[in-house]
Amino acid sequence: MSQGYAIELYFDPALENQVLKAWNVLARRQISTQLIEIESRPHLTLFSSPFVDIAKLENILRNFASKQEPLSLSFSSIGSLPNDNNKEGIEIGDDYRPDKWIPYCPVAEEVPKTRIAEAFTVLRDLKLPVSGYAMEISLVECPPVRELFSFALGTHHISEV
Repeated sequence: MSQGYAIELYFDPALENQVLKAWNVLARRQISTQLIEIESRPHLTLFSSPFVDIAKLENILRNFASKQEPLSLSFSSIGSLPNDNNKEGIEIGDDYRPDKWIPYCPVAEEVPKTRIAEAFTVLRDLKLPVSGYAMEISLVECPPVRELFSFALGTHHISEV
């Protein structure tokens, strides 16, 4: 996995715990531990790129967070995405363009093809939908995931890591 940056939305504790439950079930079954291994946190990715202007994004995200109230979220289905990597050097990957972006919360990565059906069976046992709020916006460097800065939505509170 190549080095890059992502803008992520983080959830309220109850929703975060619901997603962590899915991660832990898949890890116990040895289906996927990738998100745990890269020290990720349950999230919704808004943007991903191999290169960013960190100072510029910090100002943009601080301004956005101060004006944006927490966002209501509901995850009601399970799906999978193809494992196509974005081409190097593209500022905004095709997956994140407004007419192509599908919001999702990852619960597994790098699941072997022979275990995908089992992963779906395990995940179907979880009660859906799960609902909550996006409470923070963050810029992370990955992998492993390292939070560069984070802003609570709807406040002027700044949390720099």
